[in-house]
Parts: sequence; C-alpha cells; structure tokens
Amino acid sequence: MKINHIAKGLSLAALALTLGSCTSGFEEINRPGGNLDKETLQRDNYSISSFLIQLQNRSFPEQENWYQTNFDLVGNYLGRYFTYANDGFSSKNFTIFTAPNSWLAWANSEVLVPAKSAFAEIEALSDKGDLNYNWALIMRAHAFLALTDKSGPMPFGLDPKNPEGYNSQEDIYKALVNDLTTASKVLKAYTLANPGVKVNEAADKIYGGDFAKWIKFANSLKLRIAIRMRYAAPELAQQYAKEALAEGVIESSADNCAITYIPRGLYKTSVEWGDSRACADIDSYMNGYEDPRISAYFAEPETKADRKLVGCLAGANVKNKAAADKLYSAAAVTKNSPSVWLSAAEMWFCRAEGALAGWPNMGGSVKELYERGVKESFTQWGATGVEAYLQSEKTPANYKDAVGGYGKDMPAVSTITPKWDEAADVEVKLERLITQKWLALFPNGQEAWSEIRRTGYPKVFALPVATSGYTIHVANRIPYDVNERTRNQANYAAALTILGGADDYATKLWWQQKK
Repeated sequence: MKINHIAKGLSLAALALTLGSCTSGFEEINRPGGNLDKETLQRDNYSISSFLIQLQNRSFPEQENWYQTNFDLVGNYLGRYFTYANDGFSSKNFTIFTAPNSWLAWANSEVLVPAKSAFAEIEALSDKGDLNYNWALIMRAHAFLALTDKSGPMPFGLDPKNPEGYNSQEDIYKALVNDLTTASKVLKAYTLANPGVKVNEAADKIYGGDFAKWIKFANSLKLRIAIRMRYAAPELAQQYAKEALAEGVIESSADNCAITYIPRGLYKTSVEWGDSRACADIDSYMNGYEDPRISAYFAEPETKADRKLVGCLAGANVKNKAAADKLYSAAAVTKNSPSVWLSAAEMWFCRAEGALAGWPNMGGSVKELYERGVKESFTQWGATGVEAYLQSEKTPANYKDAVGGYGKDMPAVSTITPKWDEAADVEVKLERLITQKWLALFPNGQEAWSEIRRTGYPKVFALPVATSGYTIHVANRIPYDVNERTRNQANYAAALTILGGADDYATKLWWQQKK
C-alpha cells in the first residue's frame, strides 16, 4: 500500500507512468491560456484526446493509488466485498468511522478537481454539439454520480454564479440525467448517419471509439440513477427508467463497460500489495449458496482451510498483515484482467426491481428479469450451473473465522435463498433480488455499498469493535474534506443545511428514503 506516496503528492514522472501517453501533468501544466494557446493545441490534435483520457482515468480510476483511495478503501470495504488485511489500517479507516482527515480529502483532490478541470478544458476546446463534448458529458456523469453517492451535496458548479457552492443531491441527479439524455441524442444522431464508424479509438480505452456502445452505457447509467432515486422521487424515477429503456440499455455482457488498465487497480491492492482480503459477508453468502462463481471472484487462501473462500470480518482488529494475507482470500484477478464498471447483469436486476415496484414495460415479469440478471452474471464470469443455482434453496452459511484469525465466528444474518418465491411478500422478494444483485455487482464495491444503504440488503454482520458511538453497521456517507471548513467556509456551512444533518458517517443521503 502506497498511502504515504499519495500524501506527498505524485510527481510528474509518476503521473507519466500512470496516465500514459500524452496526458501526464496536464492539469498542472500545458493549460490553454498558459504556455500553449488553443490554436496550437488544436493544430497538433493534441489537447482534446489528452483531456478525454485524463477525464476517463478519473471517471474510471484504475490507476493503483486512485483506485485504492477512492474505491477500494471506500466502496469495496463498505460494500462488504473486501476488508483490510493491512494492520496499519486497523484503528483508522472508513469501516469503523475513524478515517484520518487526509483520507477525507481524496475524493476532492483526486477525482472532483481533476475531473472538473479536464471537462472544463474539453468544453473550452469544443462546441456543445461536438461528439467529444457529449462523450465527455457521459464520463463526467459517471464520475460525479460516484462522488455525490459518497458524501451527498457536492460543489459541482451547477450555479455559474457560485461555482464553489454545494449543489443538492437531488439537483445533481437531475443535472446528470439531463446530461446523459442530451449526450445520448447527439451520439445517436451521429451513429445513425455514420453506421459502424469509430471515433477517437486511441483515446477510448473502454469501447474503442464505438459510440453506439457509449449510447447504451449512457442509458444504462440513467437507469442506475432511476433505481437509486426510486424511494426519493418515485414518479420521476419511473419516468427516467422508461426513457432509458426506450433508448436502449446494456443487455449483453459483450457490451459491459469494462476497462483494461495495466496493472489493474484491484490486482495491486489485493494481490500485489495484499492490503485487501475477502470480507466475511461475501464469504457467508457465497459459501452458503455453494456459488459456482467463487473461484472466479476469489483465490483460495495460502493457509489451507475448510473452504475455498475465507473472508475476514469487516472492522476486525488485524494485528499482522503478513499473517492475515495467508489466512484470508485475495481477489482472483491478474494485472491485465478487465475491470467492469457497469454490467448487463446490473441492468436486468434494475429492470426486475422496476417491475417489482409496478413500473410498466420493464421487459418481463419480476421473476423472469431476476433470473435473467443471475444468468447474465454467470455468463459474464464464465460460470456453469446457473439453472441448478436458480432452483437452490440453500441459505447463507454461518461465518467461521480462519484458525488464528482476527475476527470471531458469527451466525448467518439472512435465510434468503436464490430460488425465486412468487408467493413471498414484496419485502422478501426485494431482499432476494438485491442479494443476488449485490453478488452480481462484484467487484464494484461503490455500487454494492449504495445498494446496502438504499435498501438495507443484503443483510450484513455487525462490526466486532467499538465504533465511537455509531450504531449503524455500514457508513451512510463519507464526511467532507475538513479543509472545506476554512477554504470554502460559507459554502460549507450552506452545504450542511442542504445535507440536513451533521457532517458525519451517520447522516443519510437524499435517496435513502425507504420506509
């Protein structure tokens, strides 16, 4: 783990290695209006692609340090896929609501500011009808959605008169949907007029310049947003879902939003550094279900155990990293395996939940859509046995800590099965649906964490250590960068009013309104 490197700031040489190509240092140097004027940059066909890559890297941060600080230590741990094996994290971390102040600054310094900067440069160098501008809108929407879902109201600059002012999460969601709708229309018009033509292939590390797939991604992101706000604004959520499905979302794993960044972020954090190991919660569910995807998700621990997947309790007091690394399972990834940020399986589960909510035209019954989600996940991971799995009445297993481990044994917290039960009440159906969605979202911990907060599912283990007065098992949000209290004082104070609660881990986000 290289936290100390981040605290000191990456050098330009390090940036050259992590960003690759011509993107290094762009937010610090080579800014239009600085040493290079816009005409020169455009003449060299240099700036737009560079800023697009920069925005892409911040929106889908696979670079090892950005990945760890903004996704692994946050969503992956709070989403209960992984937990820390690094004893240096045991007393100060997001899981037990004690993260150091320096950790709270990461979202702002490593994602928000660079993403806003890159987008501003793209906007300055293009027209709003340009393909690049609208492609950038989609990538920015992905970055901003993750940011607001971490902390709530954020200074996204929706008010041009007060660019540093915090915008409400409701306003941010509406703005992101508007951007996705606009971008989808522009890209659709181009692809209809130019079928099969690819644009900016070298700059597009996800779809290789295939804007037809970016359109599906934009609509899929819109559907993700619709489901997220289902309890907060049900009528608007249903409208957004209807629009997204009418325009076309991802339905096949072949169109998944996947990026190959070498070395992959999760490979560094879990395999090479050994900072992250499987969490006890996913151990309980996958082992209890005898889930065929286990070997695709996790490696067997180095120390021989009674099962393939051995997880550690979230919040456990790990005292020795070398020992923990041997006792618990690492991720089953290689340095060049692709990382999926949005999948067809997720979209089928979103549609299933829409059908469960009574929304029309989701594409099938709740049962059919639920089972399609499970099947698509098995396809994505190359797992067999899905038909038997869908008929399984197995339940999550009691958790058994590794011999010599750092947690404790825990009884299972759920009795939900994979097999669909049409006679069950709506809440039981929701638990079954979200539990399987959570398993299918792996390893996208950001989304897993959001599902736990939004629905209460899957049920997870209580934290085994003192949590400074908090009674919740999973943080509802991450507090703001403490520096905002002085550098953006008036807007920070206003943000707390918009937030509607204290700037702590317990205050709920706008969309957490499930009764």
